[in-house]
Amino acid sequence: MKVMWQLLCRTISMQRYLDLGGNSGITAYEAGEDYIALQFHDGSVYVYDHARPGKRHVDQMKRLALSGRGLTTYLNKYVRYNYARKR
Repeated sequence: MKVMWQLLCRTISMQRYLDLGGNSGITAYEAGEDYIALQFHDGSVYVYDHARPGKRHVDQMKRLALSGRGLTTYLNKYVRYNYARKR
């Protein structure tokens, strides 16, 4: 609930995903203390948090987002549809 309230009460600032591999469907991301939000080519935004899919996955997704490589592969392999919500 805390994360949802924070998302509703502030301006979202997405950072461009570097996509160093050149074949990602992810265009931007926003990393918070306990979540990561991913924006895809179609404009949809999915939020992943410590509750779903869990802290370990969210932390790894943040690392991959910062590095600009491997995020889509990780998402497809380990997380898939296990997101907290769609914006």
